[in-house]
Amino acid sequence: MGFWNRRRAARGAAAVSDPQGNAGAEARASVTEFVNSSDPHLVRFFGGGHGITDEVVTVESALQVPAILAAVTFLSRTLAALPVKVYAKTETGREVKKGDPVHGLLNWAANDETSGFDFRRAFWQDVFTIGRGLAFVERNGRGQPINLWPLDVAKVTVERRQGRTLYHYQDGGRNVTYTAAEVLDLCFMPGADRLGGRSPIYSNAGTIGLAQAVTRYGARFFSNGGIPPFTISGPIKSAGGLARASNDLTAAVKEIAAAGGNALAVPDGHTLNPLGIDPEKMQMVDTQRFLVEQIARIYGLPPVFLQDLTHGTFSNTEQQDLHLSKHVIAPWCQALEGVTNLKFYGRQGGQVFAEHVLDGLMRGDLRTRAEATSQRINTGQLTINEAREIENRPPVPGGDTPLVQGAMVPANMAGQVFKLAETPAADDEGQNDE
Repeated sequence: MGFWNRRRAARGAAAVSDPQGNAGAEARASVTEFVNSSDPHLVRFFGGGHGITDEVVTVESALQVPAILAAVTFLSRTLAALPVKVYAKTETGREVKKGDPVHGLLNWAANDETSGFDFRRAFWQDVFTIGRGLAFVERNGRGQPINLWPLDVAKVTVERRQGRTLYHYQDGGRNVTYTAAEVLDLCFMPGADRLGGRSPIYSNAGTIGLAQAVTRYGARFFSNGGIPPFTISGPIKSAGGLARASNDLTAAVKEIAAAGGNALAVPDGHTLNPLGIDPEKMQMVDTQRFLVEQIARIYGLPPVFLQDLTHGTFSNTEQQDLHLSKHVIAPWCQALEGVTNLKFYGRQGGQVFAEHVLDGLMRGDLRTRAEATSQRINTGQLTINEAREIENRPPVPGGDTPLVQGAMVPANMAGQVFKLAETPAADDEGQNDE
């Protein structure tokens, strides 16, 4: 893959300390390194990034394809906008753990320079382009996380040494090595060695290269005012005359394109013969539509979320929305939750955990949402204040008590409840008679 580079990271004083002093002599069992993913020369040198059209595919060139840009921005913004809550397990279930530093890092401010939303959006953008998101977890003296710092994937070397994964980071002349517990690491698809990863862009360079070629051809075609390439044949006797005729026709085409016209004068006795095929015969529009569907498959997105409503109807668009929540957003949320809980709370965690709140994403239109909320309140699944919190409304007094319909009792207790309800009334009547 063009994603990886074979250059070796320099060993410096910032490497992991080795009491025995054997770190320099120790051979690496497995090393994975990253390169600048948008350098076309490096991508070509390492045999990756070539499409079937000989287009060099990089992250920057791929993002010039509207469907790729739409998929990356849609997924990254949607996932970054989801709130993350930190819960603590209790004897009766769980409760929100207010004031937990992880909640503040992911929702409010990842560090002094970056908001929680911007940090998570950039993290997901790396996952859906380069194929990997990396961030360093800075902790205070008590081991509590205080900052999250994004790591440039192009400057990271991943190494497996003595059964441990290490991340060597080179930033200018500064070399730092982090342990796996200090780094949030999420791959789009892990590599075979479990150290590297696969990029959705480079793994599908053929499809994306075709999309780039179609876009480039369309730009060239319309830059000529819609006039396809052509040759001129006629009584041209010399090489100089041929050159002059070619220059005159080129200038004429540019002048017509600039003026918005479509008439081209041809000298007597000469004919124009088109080269290539016009976009209509090439089915260029159909090809672009097919490429949108292919890119949607790469990211697992329903086409409607790439603004392709070719096959969209009222009913299947709603089903695609459910597909997005269940089969795309929810799994990615679980992937980040797994990494976050492991790195913040450790392998022995579980009493405290972070979890995305998907209620806002999965709720429907106003009427459907109101009916569903009412049913959940009436059956005791939600309290009034829990329902109001979902709708971003303030709590009300007495709204934390679960409610149920008073007329609904277990069938085998209906008679007993009826007798118990009548007994106090009978006693009261007897006392009154006395």
